[in-house]
Amino acid sequence: MEKQFFKDPATYVGEVSINVTDLERSLTFYKTIVGFKVLEQTEQRAVLTADGKTPLLILERPADVVPKVGRTAGLYHFAILLPTRADLSAFLRHIIQMRVQLGAADHLVSEALYFSDPDGNGIEVYHDRPSSEWSWENGEVSMATEQLDGDSILAESAQEWNGLPEQTVMGHIHLHVSDLQKTEEFYINGLGFTVVTTYPGALFTSTGDYHHHIGLNVWNGVGAPMPTKNSVGLNYFTLVFPNEKSRTSAVERLRQIGANVTNEQDYYVTEDPSGNVIRMMMD
Repeated sequence: MEKQFFKDPATYVGEVSINVTDLERSLTFYKTIVGFKVLEQTEQRAVLTADGKTPLLILERPADVVPKVGRTAGLYHFAILLPTRADLSAFLRHIIQMRVQLGAADHLVSEALYFSDPDGNGIEVYHDRPSSEWSWENGEVSMATEQLDGDSILAESAQEWNGLPEQTVMGHIHLHVSDLQKTEEFYINGLGFTVVTTYPGALFTSTGDYHHHIGLNVWNGVGAPMPTKNSVGLNYFTLVFPNEKSRTSAVERLRQIGANVTNEQDYYVTEDPSGNVIRMMMD
């Protein structure tokens, strides 16, 4: 894992907050299957960490929570980035032993495993190939979805899985949106991200030449509605800006394109055109 994509001058995803229907069941899953540690916990909320101090994932159980419904905007998956291929090897061995139903892909820039939590929230766990091996042409990075060589990953290391390594970060988030053109204006002209590759019905955006910090797609249908606030799925995610100047500039650009931005205690809150909530934090 190359840290320049998750520090100044990059803007990157810090935390993801999701709704679940049963907090204890979800905590068991995220601790035993994924390997998170609990940083804080109340009856309806738990903050999860890899290093014992940095929040990465927040689980919330609204009092009137309702299950996930299909074909809406919102979370496609959040993606946990492991430091090394050896870590992915240990995790793959662990998750096979736990009999978790898995998807997998080689994206050229990364090798990725996909699964869902008990409520159907999508999760990716991946490692990056060295950025020196990524292929760029005309400002776009080459990505694909090819068959993952699972045997090669398992052969990479014999180490045991002991939970998420301390250097683990939230690598990216991938969202269902309702309109790709309006979404592009918001994330590019407003937040200041760059489109680094496109797929049919999808954009991948980043800062600092990462392969993507935010993926955006209309695969649930153009015009897909946002789920209700008490539904399983995404509450919000944070974007970490390197300094006050860059964050203020983004706030001004968002307001110029007509986005609503409000100022909370130490962060700003905005919503993309599909209703995905973003908290704008500082490093």
